[in-house]
Amino acid sequence: MVKAKKYILHQHFSGLPKESDLKLVEEELPDLKDGEFLSEAVYLSVDPYMRAYEPRLKLGTVFIGSQIAKITESKSKQYPVDKYVVGQFGWRSHTITSEEEAKDPELSIRILPDFGKLPLSLGLGVLGMPGNTAYFGFLEICKPKEGETVVVSGAAGAVGSLVGQIAKIKGCKVIGIAGDDEKGKWLVNELGFDHFINYKKPNLARDLAKCAPNGVDCYFDNVGGEISSTVLSQMNQYGRVSVCGAIVGYNSDLSTLPKATITQGFIVFKQLKIEGFVVIRWRDRWMEGIDQNLKWISEGKLKYKETVTEGFENMFKAFVDMLQGGNIGKAVVKV
Repeated sequence: MVKAKKYILHQHFSGLPKESDLKLVEEELPDLKDGEFLSEAVYLSVDPYMRAYEPRLKLGTVFIGSQIAKITESKSKQYPVDKYVVGQFGWRSHTITSEEEAKDPELSIRILPDFGKLPLSLGLGVLGMPGNTAYFGFLEICKPKEGETVVVSGAAGAVGSLVGQIAKIKGCKVIGIAGDDEKGKWLVNELGFDHFINYKKPNLARDLAKCAPNGVDCYFDNVGGEISSTVLSQMNQYGRVSVCGAIVGYNSDLSTLPKATITQGFIVFKQLKIEGFVVIRWRDRWMEGIDQNLKWISEGKLKYKETVTEGFENMFKAFVDMLQGGNIGKAVVKV
């Protein structure tokens, strides 16, 4: 009999999540039935979207999230022992899944592709959902052209750091916005961003105008709020904006959302195209993004960084650290 650990939602978050909002419990898993397989978590992901989706969850349910897991027992030919799978198993140590359940697009369960000598954990980052978020969300919506100026907010995160590099691959000038000078050094010196702006320092508008004297053509928005209002104010005619997230407001409820400068005037007179997206829109092209990002890594054109927290019992700590900007690149938990 296998004992599984899982984090269940005990009470809904109010502001920054508290450890008492989740409860770590154990359960005994039953024996496998035909067509089922047992997987054991190896790496788990923590991502900003989890905070945004939390209000939709029912109390008592397993907290959401993707993981890479190793199949340790199986009565399924499709999912044999010792294979690794990636999917939306949530914050749990062991999971029994049936072949029928694995077909559910919401679970997004796949056999992990062969990454060669690269770490398995990249299946939660550059070679997984964040990588495809950057690949499709930037290229399909912004449609960058060589020589254009691209601004990325949340630039040192799992998605933003990849968007900026893809923009450089496409021949663009790239400006990254983040809240820490050390992150800025990494963006410019390691990843090849042309400029970095620390939004915590005064006069973001002035600094952006210096970095982009000819205006901004494409904006990949991970944060929302006043940062995004400032960028929109300096965009060129027919600029394109890809809205990936709004982390500045994730810890607020509807009555306390951050106030920001009105943007409709900029949108109208600059004739901007603004489009939000959820990456599963490109589910039928999923491997296209992974294969291309893998190729760029092998060619030395795409670099990645992971912030790894050890221990399943430290899931919550890793989650809150990520929400407060403590990670560089992708935040993962190694079991």
